Formats: sequence, C-alpha cells, structure tokens
Amino acid sequence: MKILYATSEAVPFCKTGGLADVAGSLPSALAEQGAEIAVVLPLYRQVRDRFGAELKFECYDYVDLAWRHSYCGLFSLERDGVTWYFIDNEQYFDRPGLYGYMDDGERFGFFSRAVVRMLPHMRFWPEVIHCNDWQTALVPIYLKDDGVREDRFRSIRTVLTIHNIEYQGRYSRDTLGDLFGLDAGWAADGTIMMDGDVNLLKGAILCADAVNAVSPTYANELKMAYFAHRLDHIMRRCEYKLSGVLNGIDMKLYNPETDPRITSHYSTRDMSGKDADKAELQKLMGLNQEPHTPIVAIVSRLVSHKGLDLICEVLHDMMELPMQLVVLGKGDQKYEEFFHWAADQYPGRMAVRLDYNEALSMSIYSGADLFLMPSKSEPCGLSQMIAMRYGTVPIVRETGGLKDTVQPYEAWRDAGNGFSFRNYASGDMLYVIREAVYLYKDYPDAFDRLRKRAMESDFSWARSARDYLRIYANITGQVWTTAQSQPEEPLEAEAAEEAVPAAEAAAAEMTAPTAEEQPAEGSAPVEEPVPAPAAEAPAEKPARRTARKPAAKKEPAAKKAPAKTAVRKAAARKTAAKEEPEELPVDSAIQEKPAKKTAAKKEKTTKKGPAKTKKEDAAE
Repeated sequence: MKILYATSEAVPFCKTGGLADVAGSLPSALAEQGAEIAVVLPLYRQVRDRFGAELKFECYDYVDLAWRHSYCGLFSLERDGVTWYFIDNEQYFDRPGLYGYMDDGERFGFFSRAVVRMLPHMRFWPEVIHCNDWQTALVPIYLKDDGVREDRFRSIRTVLTIHNIEYQGRYSRDTLGDLFGLDAGWAADGTIMMDGDVNLLKGAILCADAVNAVSPTYANELKMAYFAHRLDHIMRRCEYKLSGVLNGIDMKLYNPETDPRITSHYSTRDMSGKDADKAELQKLMGLNQEPHTPIVAIVSRLVSHKGLDLICEVLHDMMELPMQLVVLGKGDQKYEEFFHWAADQYPGRMAVRLDYNEALSMSIYSGADLFLMPSKSEPCGLSQMIAMRYGTVPIVRETGGLKDTVQPYEAWRDAGNGFSFRNYASGDMLYVIREAVYLYKDYPDAFDRLRKRAMESDFSWARSARDYLRIYANITGQVWTTAQSQPEEPLEAEAAEEAVPAAEAAAAEMTAPTAEEQPAEGSAPVEEPVPAPAAEAPAEKPARRTARKPAAKKEPAAKKAPAKTAVRKAAARKTAAKEEPEELPVDSAIQEKPAKKTAAKKEKTTKKGPAKTKKEDAAE
C-alpha cells in the first residue's frame, strides 16, 4: 500500500506542538508494518539550517494558485525507512517561525496545491494521501477539483486527521477564488462555507473519504456542540466515515531504562533510580529534600482549556496536603502571574518555571510521583502517556484521550493505572488529588503496584499504525494484513502448549464453570488470569461468554474457543491418548468432551434442581 502523509510539521525537523510528534513517529511505524510511506512538509528555514547538508534536490516546477504562478522546489531525505519530501518556496517558507503570519492562508494554500501538483515528480503514485488539520485541508478539495479534468487524480483516496478542531482555517468569502483559486460553485453548494466564511476544515471533512480524531472519546465528543466549535452538525452528518485512533508515543525515546536525559535509569524490576531522580528534581527546583513526600507535577501550556481554573480555585487546599507542587510551562499572563505569586507563598513546597525546557520537563517526568492534567478538553494528550512511561501516576479529567489512556484506580480489586474524575469541578479534582496523595503516604505497596501498571501500559505506535492501516484498506477496498500479525498466533500457541501441563489442562476442561458457577463479583477467574479491563466492564464477562458459547451453538468447544483454551484441550487430548492403548481419531476425541460436560450438568441437577430444557438453553 502506497501512502503519502502530508503535514505542516514533524519531529525531528520542526515542531510547535503534538502534531509534530505524531507526524514524526507514525510514518516509521507504518513502514514497519509493511506499507510504502512518504511524508511531505514545507522546507522551513529551520529545516534547511539543520538538515540542509542531508537534503537531496529532486526537481523544480511551477505551481498555479489562483492567478499566481510560483516556483516550487522538491527536496528529499531518506530516514528510518521513510522518504521525506520538502516543498521549497522561499517567499512562503524562508521565515523564522512556522505559523503566525498574516498570509498563513496563502502559504498553506500554496503548500496544499503543491502537494497535489508535484505528485508526478515523486517516486510513487499514492493510493492514499493522509492529511492533518487545516494546514493540509485543501488537499482533498483540490483532488476533487482536479479530478473533474484529470482522471489520474480520481484513484487517490484521502484521510483527514483532526488533531484539534478549534483551528479550522477560516477566511473571508472573497478568498475562495482570489486566494485559493476555487470556483464559486464550492461556495454555492455550501461545501466550503460556514457562517458566511470560507472554512477549510469543513470542506475537507466533507470531501475526505475517511475522517478520524486522535482518540476514540474525542471522536464521539466532536459530535457534541460543546467540543466541536460549531462543526458538530457536520461531524454528525459524516458519522459514517468518522473514527477515533489513539495516538502513541515513541517507546524507545521515552524509556527510563536508557534515556540519557534523566539522572538515573530504572525499570519496573528496579525502581531505585526513580528515588534518585526525585532527589535530583527537589534539588534542581529548590524544594525541601523530603523523600517520602509526593511531588505533584504540571507540565503544560498555561491556558484555560488545560483546566488551570480548577487549580487556581483550590490551590490553598491542595497545599494543605502533605505534598509538593512543581509547575513548568508558559502561556496566558493571568496564569503566569498567579503561579508566580503562589510559589512565593509556599517556599520549599512549590516551585514554578515559566518557561518550556525539554531537559527540565524530562527531569520532572522522571522525578515526580503524580502528574496533574485536569483538562477541560484534550483531543488525545501525550503528557499523561509520557508520565506513565516514567512511573509518574497521572491524575486526569475524563475527557478525550485522557479517558482512553487512564483507567481509574480501584482499590477493591487493585486495578487501574491512574486517577481520574468526570465533572469539571474543583471539588472533584481536589478529592481525587487527596486520594492519590494518601495512597502514596499510607499504602506504599499499593501505590508501587499502581505505578508499575502505569509503566507497563502499551502506548506504542505499532498499535495505532495497525488501526490506520485498517482505515486505508477500508477506503481503498484492499485486504491488508500487517507484517507482524501473521506469526504472532502460532508462536504464542506453541509456547503456551509447552507451558501448560497436560494433567492441569484436563482438569481445567472438566471443571470449566457454567453460568450458574461463575465467580462472585470482583473475584479472580478460576480458568486463567484476565487482564484488568475498563471500569465499565466486569472482569468475569469474557470468561462467561467463552464458557457459554459451546452450549448455545451445540458445537465442539475446540472450534470456537480462544487460543489458550484450545491449547488446553489439545493437551488434554494428548493425555487421553497416552492413557488409551489404541490411538483415537481426532474427531472421536473432540466428541468426548460434550459428554464430560453433560455428566457435570447431571451432578449440578442433583444439587441445584431440575435441569434446564433445550429451549431454555437456547434462550440463554
């Protein structure tokens, strides 16, 4: 599958936000899954300054944008199995920053036009162009527009990822033809118009073949007026092609066992380095050297949608708890002034740095104990994933990707990987902070187990890449099997077959619980350990469905059972074969199992009452 990934920023070339992290990691993960992938982005000044010696000049051409006929250069670079293309035009991109200029609409209109018109000069003709946010929103529109005149563009499918719907690319109506070079019909039918303005993101949502948000919860929230910034009706209209794919993080880069940016290394097997990093953080930030006092950290842009209003309301109540507070970030002046004043009120217990420093942020992730992220809205969020990777337990509000990545701690069954609260209320946030602080102080063993579960959470890009490949396959009509998916099941089954003793497997088969014998609520399943699921789904449900399938469908259990159950049955058949002098056919061995279960049911009938009829079994 041939994919062209269009983005306005990407790590390590240029970055202003989370989009760069996604664009820098996802393409290489797709390449590892067997896809042929290229990325295209503007050739900014900072990219030329840092990577100019590595860039290879491919060609140049001229791109028409409305009445403009502008030079367009194409450079390339090979990195991690991905071809990186850079669109060159010094008038638009030879500037100190990436965004924030009066002609941003024209700059990214040219970039989108160049992505489409420079396709013949690239090494492959893409089957899918994956666009991101409003900066590349014109690509699906230009493909539709050019496809009317040129057949070659009709074969290309498009995917649009919405990283933050707040930024939509809105311009006055007269820019449609004069700036973007589009016919008035795009405005007349309402495709690109909203509230009297040109809205690039709206046009892309309607024209793209698939639309996805950066987390499943955020995809659902975009259908609500509170989150969608007036595009909720468009998102509901396009619900049939809307999905949510959770972002990931670079698990090799963010690895406390090998990260050179932190003072001491550690892992779930040996957490002593975490204590050393905490002592170093306290020293670095001027906090009291108190190894048994939890450090609560905030690394964030200081803006309202990050939930800072809640912190301002209850800061004094928070500081009455036996905790220390560290804040790193910059943003709105009112929040900067508040946190600067608050730090003066609690010397030795609260430290603030009104700045963004990559090295200091890594010291905070590795040295803190709790990470506070009470966002009003959060499409995905990467900070909570990075914090968990370094054993810093998150405290989040249940919104967007925060809800999808943080499962709330449940003491009664020792489950979860963090703390969360639902309502956007300072009292609810304070309650959960208090719960987290006292768990750390009073139940250190339980907190250590919680910390280790957080560190073991899977936030790799491989999971996200497989989800995106399914989307690509769906819109292109292809049947796609990832490079890593085929060998996993046989290898796992072979290892499991060696690990499970035959006698134990036979006993497990004969004593498999029926619906009446399911474990009590919250107890551990007898047959096999079940991973801790989301809070809404009790742990027993998967086991219950597995146990009831054979009875309901009247089929041998070996045909429908999960891999581990099938392995146990195979082991049981081997044991039975050893005991019998004559070798039984496989079909005969399978047919014996329902008889064992019938015998078990008769024993239950004697103890618990009359057996159920076939109709009752079928109804169940």
